Amino acid sequence: MNETDVIRNRDAVLEEIAAACERSGRDPKEVTLIAVSKTKPEEMIQKLYDGGTRDFGENYVQELDAKINDLPKDIRWHMIGHLQRNKVKYVVGRTAMIHSVDSLRLAEEISKESAKKNVTSRVLIEVNVAEEENKFGFKLDEVIPFLKEAASLPNIRFCGLMTSAPYTENPEENRKYFRALKKLEIDINRSGIDNIQMDVLSMGMTNDYRIAVEEGATCVRVGTAIFGARDYSKK
Repeated sequence: MNETDVIRNRDAVLEEIAAACERSGRDPKEVTLIAVSKTKPEEMIQKLYDGGTRDFGENYVQELDAKINDLPKDIRWHMIGHLQRNKVKYVVGRTAMIHSVDSLRLAEEISKESAKKNVTSRVLIEVNVAEEENKFGFKLDEVIPFLKEAASLPNIRFCGLMTSAPYTENPEENRKYFRALKKLEIDINRSGIDNIQMDVLSMGMTNDYRIAVEEGATCVRVGTAIFGARDYSKK
């Protein structure tokens, strides 16, 4: 894929987001497109940056670290992959948001490192709505109890929720999972937990982002539809 293609693909995705917003009575400005750039060369990212994209998502800390060092400093990097506690120090203070908080111990480590660096980390709670065995994240009924424990942690702000729905040939099948995450967000905001008010829903990828937008996504994480198929030999 050449560099012109990524701009054309990005614009096509933005048009689909706008259409999904129109169908559901939403303002497209409510939805952030995160270009998932894992395994993709920096030249492609720079091309999208030059075309106006500022939000990029990475799955692997080592790759994220290299790209932060090499690419423009005003890029908003999103850590969307599983984050190990021993890698937290490389992410805190360098990313716009961490999408994948999946345990109290990880939240505590992010809080500790954020306090050390005198920053407040914006994070999302990863929820395994479909309860797939091969995915990380809390079950739906575990999130509010977790928040009651974690809400008082310093230097960490729980901004919302993230999920990765199952891959399916029919994206409509994932609508129920997106609706369940939106309902959980509403339940959390009504629960009155101190320091907690959520407004970010990170859900929807290349296969199902249109459905996710219709169901309330404020961030969609799209890679293949922009960059083409990934080379999984690279990490």
